[in-house]
Amino acid sequence: MEPSIHDVSFQSQGGASARATAVIDVVAYDPGWPNAATGTNGLRGAGCGGVIVCMATELSIPDPSELDDVVGTLRSWQRDEAPIQLHPGDLGWHWRFGADELASTVRTWSRNGEICAIGFLDGPDVLRMTVAPEVWLDDELAHDVVTDLSAPERGVLPAGKVSVEVPDSTRIQDLLSEYAWTAGDPWTPLHLGLTGRVAQTDPRIEVVDSAEQVSECTAVHRSAWGSEGFTDEQWYAMADGSPFAEARCLLGRDDQGIAVATVTVWAAGPGRPGLLEPLGVHANHRRRGYGAAICMAAAAALRELGSSSALVCTPSSLQSAVRTYEAAGFETRSERLDRTRDATTKPLLP
Repeated sequence: MEPSIHDVSFQSQGGASARATAVIDVVAYDPGWPNAATGTNGLRGAGCGGVIVCMATELSIPDPSELDDVVGTLRSWQRDEAPIQLHPGDLGWHWRFGADELASTVRTWSRNGEICAIGFLDGPDVLRMTVAPEVWLDDELAHDVVTDLSAPERGVLPAGKVSVEVPDSTRIQDLLSEYAWTAGDPWTPLHLGLTGRVAQTDPRIEVVDSAEQVSECTAVHRSAWGSEGFTDEQWYAMADGSPFAEARCLLGRDDQGIAVATVTVWAAGPGRPGLLEPLGVHANHRRRGYGAAICMAAAAALRELGSSSALVCTPSSLQSAVRTYEAAGFETRSERLDRTRDATTKPLLP
C-alpha cells in the first residue's frame, strides 16, 4: 500500500514554526521504496537522513549554546565539487561581535532534529545560505525555505528590498528565479587547489599570537577597509569562537618590519576547502605586491591545516581584489549572482 500525503501546519514546542507532511497508512520506512530520500514518488518532506512517518520542516533561531553544532554541521557540508557556499569561516568572522549577536543572525531549517539548511544574515537585508548535499534538489524543502524568505512575518528577512545568496544549481536558487527574485549583485569566486606544491611562505609572514601582533593586525585591517569597526576586543572575541580552532590569523611585514597586510584563514577539516576572510593591505602600502604575498601565505597555512583548496569570493566590481588573488595563483570561477526581491516581487504562496 502506498502512503497518502496530507500537509498540515502547527506550532511546535517553544514557538518555533514548522510545516509537517504527515504520511498516513505507513507504519515503517521501506528502504526499497524508489527515491524516497529525494522526495519523489509523491512522498514529500523526506528527512535529511531518511524518511520518517511524520516529517516537519522547522525554522529556528539557534541558542548561542547551539552554535557549535551549527558550525559542525556546516563544516561537514563543505566539498570541492560544490559551487562556493556559506562556510564555517563566514560565521567565525562574524563571531567577533560575540556569540549572542551571531546566534541572532543565524537561521536553521531542520527535519526530525537534523539541520537541512543554514542561513546567515550578513546584514539586516542580506541572507547567505546553503543546504545539506543530500537535499540540494529537494523540492519540498525549497518551497518551505522560499516561503519563509518571502514572508517578513516569518522572521528571516524584512519587507522591502532584500537579497539572498544561495549556491547555484540548488532547487532553492531555481525556485527564487521562478518566483521573480531578480538577479542581484555579481560576485567572483576564486579557487586554488592545495593538493600540489604551494609557494613557500614569505619569512616576513607571522602567525598572530601575541597582544602586540593583535593590535598591529586590527590596525592594518582598519586602514585597509577604511573602518574603525575591528578592535582588539573584537579580535579576541573572534578567537574565542569554535571556528577559530581551525583558523590562523596572519600578519605580513615589509623589509623594515612594519605591519602591512593581514588575512585570516578558516579550515573546515581535512580534505575540505578552506576560506580566506578577511584580507587587507594597509592603505599606505598598496600596489607593492603585499596582497599577493599574503594570499600565498594564506594558501600555505590552509594546506598545513589539511585543507584541499583555498576559496575566496569578492564583489566583481572590486577588480583590483580579483587581480590580487589571480597574482597569487587563484583561478576565477563562474560569476555568481545574488537573488533580489523588491516591493513588486510576486509573493510565493505556501
